Amino acid sequence: MSKLKKALEKARLSREGIPEPETGAEKTTEDEEFHPRVSCEINPIYVHTKIQNIDYRKLVDQRIISIHHCNAVSDCFKLLRTQVLSLLREQGNNCILITSANRREGRTTTAINLAVSMAQQLDNTVLLVDSDFKEPAIHRILGLSMEQGLSDCLLGKATIEETLINPGINRLVVLPGGRPIPNSAEILGSPRTETIFRELKERYGDRYVIFDSPPLLASADSLILSDYADAILLVVEAERTTKNDLLRTRDLLGGKPVIGTIFTKVRQ
Repeated sequence: MSKLKKALEKARLSREGIPEPETGAEKTTEDEEFHPRVSCEINPIYVHTKIQNIDYRKLVDQRIISIHHCNAVSDCFKLLRTQVLSLLREQGNNCILITSANRREGRTTTAINLAVSMAQQLDNTVLLVDSDFKEPAIHRILGLSMEQGLSDCLLGKATIEETLINPGINRLVVLPGGRPIPNSAEILGSPRTETIFRELKERYGDRYVIFDSPPLLASADSLILSDYADAILLVVEAERTTKNDLLRTRDLLGGKPVIGTIFTKVRQ
């Protein structure tokens, strides 16, 4: 392991209160050296992050099923989680963008369910970012009170720390969308946006970031956001998303790191 990587890992362990591994216990395989990980349970203590305990009973009505174990839907998300994490760790990446061709195809519900399932893993944390600046919905689905969000950060009206919310789920933090902004594509192309997104991705070594982005055929925002993503998941609604929609989406995402599709609203 290089001196720089050792220093970064040492700083991360110190920040999170994790003891350094004993001498001789350092991982030495090529894969592990590229992604240094400490096998231990992470239980973050939120000091600056606001905590709003959500009502778990209401989540089922919003189709957030992965909060509960031992059901077919949560098992599907555990399988998806395993596949996504395996790929990200293999590549040394941490940022996923979830999008769809059109609105109302289950994109936001999928993003929340995946984020909750990933947060159930004991050795990593998850940041769920609502990057739909036209119709932000994550706070509404989770029942969170939103004062500021990502759009306020991009406009210089709030810091990241001021907008983060822990919904009472351990290892999960939500960054709401904030106030809707009409000229989001122009703002996303600014240097300030690049700085903020780099901060979201790189601040913590054990954090996975999930961006819930607007539909590709309805907004230019997703294409801009995809430049910051290490992997893209495309949500496809059964009996609604057309072949032409998928072909247009494929053309727009040409060359982007699409790792798979998620088929939603399938009738048994």
